[in-house]
Amino acid sequence: MKRQTGFTLIELLTAVVVIGILAAIAIPSYQSYVRRAACEDAKSVLTGAANVMERFRAQNNTYTGATLGVYAGSPVDGSTKHTQIAISASTATTYTLTATPTNGGLLANRGTLTLTSTGVRGGSGALANAWGSCSGI
Repeated sequence: MKRQTGFTLIELLTAVVVIGILAAIAIPSYQSYVRRAACEDAKSVLTGAANVMERFRAQNNTYTGATLGVYAGSPVDGSTKHTQIAISASTATTYTLTATPTNGGLLANRGTLTLTSTGVRGGSGALANAWGSCSGI
């Protein structure tokens, strides 16, 4: 009698269930990691934009008229694709930088990050405590 080789339906279904369980665990974990990375990226871009502002003040003795150069605008210019960086308030001696998540980005609807000329770090929404750690995002 000739013996059949291959997989039975039970073996195939067992493999599919195991893959499903692994995917159910791995995908949310990966998404959380990517969201934390986007948060850390936004913080570093804000810090870089603050350096641009300080350089401008060192050269001009004022923040008035400062632009963010490569830190403003599209993702190609240096902003992250998940946030837009803007000077939300500026006087001759102070500024506030704000990172606002872009629509459809990984940080969308999670609040904003701010950084002032005095080094005060803040935020709103889920990003309110992100300067300490992005793990809760």
